Amino acid sequence: MKIPRYPLYLILVILLFSVPANALAAQGAEESPPDPNAIVPPELFDTLEYRLVGPYRGGRSTAGTGVPGQPFTFYMGTTGGGVWKTDDAGESWHNISDGFIEAGSIGAIAVAPSDVNVIYVGTGSNAPRGNISPGIGIYKSTDAGKTWDHIGLTEAGQIGRIRIHPTNPDIAYAAALGHIFGPNEERGVFRTLDGGTSWEKVLFVSDKTGAVDLAIDLSNPRILYAGMWTVERKPWTLTSGSEEGGIYKTADGGDTWEKLEEGLPEGEVGKIGVTVSPVNPDRVWALIEAEKGGVFHSDDAGKSWTLVSKDRKLRQRAWYYTRIYADPIDENTVYALNLSLIHI
Repeated sequence: MKIPRYPLYLILVILLFSVPANALAAQGAEESPPDPNAIVPPELFDTLEYRLVGPYRGGRSTAGTGVPGQPFTFYMGTTGGGVWKTDDAGESWHNISDGFIEAGSIGAIAVAPSDVNVIYVGTGSNAPRGNISPGIGIYKSTDAGKTWDHIGLTEAGQIGRIRIHPTNPDIAYAAALGHIFGPNEERGVFRTLDGGTSWEKVLFVSDKTGAVDLAIDLSNPRILYAGMWTVERKPWTLTSGSEEGGIYKTADGGDTWEKLEEGLPEGEVGKIGVTVSPVNPDRVWALIEAEKGGVFHSDDAGKSWTLVSKDRKLRQRAWYYTRIYADPIDENTVYALNLSLIHI
């Protein structure tokens, strides 16, 4: 007797319809939605390993973001391949900038928390290696990346970060590092109140010092922190740092700023990464390139700072990396990006 061979998908369909409907209903009734704030036991991750999920064009990744409420959707920017999107947690990627964004180098991507169809992209990587590509300003999409419009800051050079107001997608801030090969005026922190139709320069230090990072207090979006960096790329070297650099804070949405100093490195300061804890907005973290640099934290919203790590592995090739991210659940946990992802 010959036993018929059925394709796998047909077997799965047969098995599905062989299960009584009441059994499926009972199973669904017993299961409750997963707790998004549940802490997974660390030992469950012991055998997991990172793997490359692509895409395989465009060079290294220089910007990335997830999407609120869509755990499998991510956007990524590259040094030469534009903007990419995945809807299946990285199993597949497709380019969404070709034909729209006239620059391959991407420095910042931000999705509006209050309207995930709104995306801002800043061109120009903020990691100024010798073959860096200049940016040409900011682009915006209002249809989740299907189409894009150029919305200004053409001469901002390299854009290191974009932050969007948590409840108003028309209010956004951009950290403009400026021209990487020489001085220019279009650098610092810029603000738009009308979705990018117009931009106002709200923090300017000098024509040689630009903004490389921005952090926003989501509990009070009038409070922002900016990392300011003096940097210039020459064909033969890189000049990084000056006394103009440092962390600046605004408490009125960008109208006025103050330089934070107590407990922070004195003298020449280079590249800076800054982040605010979503759990405790008084806890602010900074990763600073300086002679006495390292990881600093503040427990009073930036009034004073304490050095908590001066490990060199967090600061090697500082102009290339120097990114820091607060944990969304634990205010005492922070992550630094360098040659590897480092948990502090």
